[in-house]
Amino acid sequence: MIRGIIFDLDGTLIDSMPVWYEVDRIFLREQGIENPPEDISEKVKKMTIEKSSEFFINTFNLKCDVPYIIKRIEEIVKKEYEENIPLKPYVNELLDFLDSKGLHYGVATVTYKSLAEAVLKRHDIYKRLDFMLTVDEYPLGKKNYDIYKGGADILGLSPENSLVIEDSLHCIQTARAGGFVTAGVYDEMSADDGEEIKITADYYFKNLSEIVSIF
Repeated sequence: MIRGIIFDLDGTLIDSMPVWYEVDRIFLREQGIENPPEDISEKVKKMTIEKSSEFFINTFNLKCDVPYIIKRIEEIVKKEYEENIPLKPYVNELLDFLDSKGLHYGVATVTYKSLAEAVLKRHDIYKRLDFMLTVDEYPLGKKNYDIYKGGADILGLSPENSLVIEDSLHCIQTARAGGFVTAGVYDEMSADDGEEIKITADYYFKNLSEIVSIF
């Protein structure tokens, strides 16, 4: 029986993936890379912020260091998180439903903590969460299921009683490796993995409103 939920943030609760798709190109153009590869975001999407920064330095022979890249990318996307990025459809309706059932939930994200807090507070969701875990606490990000285990521990639940909701295939694979119940939810930026997500996840939904059917 599912007794708690661990939400992904980007692409699941907020419609931010187009921002991340573009930020890599903006940054690389700043560094003099006039035509960044079209698949650059695909190549780094499984990496932590530190690892993607190292990848940029090594691949494009950049003269800046990892801390600079981390700080600069955060600066580029900061305004979008603070002012523009919308919620995905049906977020508030789903949270209202979970509250009505007495189910607890939180967020596990590899996004910068400052950005995650900004967008969730702007949409008045942050205060509703039981937890928000980021790479600050779990530097391996979602290449390891410890970040999900941390959320389950806060809720006082075992993995088999915890539902992880993600839009990305590799995150669903990680959660399943940890014994978690998984639900894939559609996002345009991960549409190419849609069929494999359907096969891998315990559930697959076109939008968040359909998740209530589990309960």
